[in-house]
Parts: sequence; C-alpha cells; structure tokens
Amino acid sequence: MAYFVSVAEMIEEFGLEVCAGSECVEGKKIGVSQINRPALQLAGFYDYFESERTQVIGKVEHAYLENMDEISRRATLRKLFSSGIPCVILSRSLELFPEMREYAAEFCVPVLRTNLSTTELMGEIIRVFRVRLAPRLTMHGVLVDIYGEGVLITGESGIGKSETALELIKRGHRLVADDAVEVKRVSQETVIGSSPLNIRYFIELRGVGVINVKQMFGIQCVKDTMSVDLIINLELWDGRKTYDRLGLTDEYVEILGNRITSYTVPVRPGRNLAIICESAAINNKQKKMGYNAAQALSDSISAHGLNPQ
Repeated sequence: MAYFVSVAEMIEEFGLEVCAGSECVEGKKIGVSQINRPALQLAGFYDYFESERTQVIGKVEHAYLENMDEISRRATLRKLFSSGIPCVILSRSLELFPEMREYAAEFCVPVLRTNLSTTELMGEIIRVFRVRLAPRLTMHGVLVDIYGEGVLITGESGIGKSETALELIKRGHRLVADDAVEVKRVSQETVIGSSPLNIRYFIELRGVGVINVKQMFGIQCVKDTMSVDLIINLELWDGRKTYDRLGLTDEYVEILGNRITSYTVPVRPGRNLAIICESAAINNKQKKMGYNAAQALSDSISAHGLNPQ
C-alpha cells in the first residue's frame, strides 16, 4: 500500500507561503521522502530525473536562473514545470520569477516559499516525510517503553501480554500500544511503533474489560510513539523444549527488513513476566553499551578451565 503527504499538509506543517498556483494545492500529493535541487535540470540534464520528488530552489539555482536571458529562462522553467513535479519551494524568501507564476498556473504546479535556508528546509522535510511515508505494517502485540527501550511483547492471544503490560505500567513504565501496534521503518536502523488513534491508551483485560491507561494512571504512563528495540515472545512452557539459559547466541526477528533482537520467554504459573521484561530490556541496553553479561560469564568460566555448558 502506498502512502502520501498532501501538499496542503506540507504547507501547514512547515508554514509555507503559497506564492503561485494556489488553485492547484488541493489534490496534490507527494509519495516519496527524497528532495531534489534541480540544478542539473536547469542546466538541461534530465537523465535519471525523478519528477515525483519535491523540488527545492535555493540561492545557487536562483542565481543561475537570474543570470539567464529571458528567453533561456522561460524555456528552462517551462521544461521543469511541465515535467510532472508536485511543487516547487523557494528557500531564503527568494523572489519569484514572472515565468514561475505563468507556468504554475499553466501546468498546475504550486510554488511555495519559506525563509528557512535550503539545508534546513530539506532536513526538516526529509525528517517528517521519512516517518509519514515510511513502509509499515500492523502487528499483534503490546509495545511498552521500559527504561527507554521499546519492548514489543508478542505471543498467542490470551497468554498474558496485556496483563504483563499493566504490571509494567504500575511499575513506572509507559504504554505505547496494546493489541494492534502500527510499525514503521524510518531508517535502516530504526523501526518505530505507535497505536491506532481509535484504540490509543486502551488496554483490554479479559474478565474485566477495557481500561483507559491515560485516565486511570495518568499522562506520565503513556507514550505516543517508541522505537522497537526488543521483541519478547511469550509462549506456553513446553517441557520437551530446551530454552536458552545463557544467551550467548542472539536471536533476531526481521521487521520490514530490519533485524530486531528477540527473546522467547516460556510462561508458566509463578513466573513474574514484568520483572523478566524489565531484566531483558536492561540487558539489551547493556549490550548496546558494550557489556554482555553472558559473554562475561563464559569468559570467566573459560579462564578457570571450566565448561560453560
């Protein structure tokens, strides 16, 4: 499924001034997060040109156009505006050329303006668009912020995910999403999760019903978005299965092309799942900071000539 950001939303988000083509704003959509500065296109090179990108004209491009004679500038701008671009943004409050107004109306291309520098503008647009246009999927589970680690708790329906999340909330951690977690890949390293708006802050507890965490425990107990740093998969204890006791080998789950560290935690009466999740989150953070408890224990045992198994 493709996602889009409308030009109208972009204007509101970044406080852009509509200088020309205002009648074309409605219905215009942008589907890619990349930005293009059309310096090469203004010089006549259109090979590999991606017309679906937002076009940003900065001081360099503006100066280049300014030094052209009127006939050349008209031909150059006509080719750019007729190429199917969604919009043009002028940075640094640069002045419009008369030809821009003409071609904005002819080819229905809004011309926008901001006082931001070109670099600042492009950075802000890319930052916002990467999230809004990111590949995404919906996963069944509970996402909780535990000590700054986004922990996605998964498992079969009824295994105790929501109850574990509720205990974590009572212990001072924050709920991000329950039942349905919308996951987005915003970079090669980062996947973020959030809750659909219609069920945000709600938890379903079998036998009790639905509760609103924000209303019951306070605003400090919820969070709108969080990176997914760790996956804890709950499963019923199987006596025939051998579970990892040392943690020397990391396991991963792939989400939208990104590998996320994963633990499988067996569930049976008497196990405190909230404490286990806290410990897993802390352990995962320690590994990021360069300390691996399992490896340290293995090295210590090996140094004394013992078998770590």
